[in-house]
Amino acid sequence: MSGIRGKDTKPELQIRKALHARGFRYLLHDRRLPGKPDIVLPKYNAVIFIHGCFWHGHDCHLFKMPKSRRAFWNRKINGNRQRDEETYSRIREQGWYILTVWECALKGRGRYPADTVIDKIVDWIKYSPRSRSIRGKTI
Repeated sequence: MSGIRGKDTKPELQIRKALHARGFRYLLHDRRLPGKPDIVLPKYNAVIFIHGCFWHGHDCHLFKMPKSRRAFWNRKINGNRQRDEETYSRIREQGWYILTVWECALKGRGRYPADTVIDKIVDWIKYSPRSRSIRGKTI
């Protein structure tokens, strides 16, 4: 597990590069905010979390609970979910809007084209400042 990256993952880099190309400027992993969001857009009072479906126990085809060491993995995944909810609550209390982009939106059989995901993110930033989530298509 020590080899698993928490920052600069492929989906995160893909989104950051596309947002920058469209003129958005942001901060990365701002320690002043709970949970150190992956992307912080101070101008829009918005944060973006890019979650891996396995590590955050997303209800999609990319998440499958391991058969070995079930008790460990249940504690780990449920702990991550609970921490996410606490983080979101604390960020909302500070007046920030939250977007969660799930890995399945960019990877796997239910993925959207990358431009579609970026368009959804840009629309959320510009026109729909409230908390929401972008996930892959239901198959």
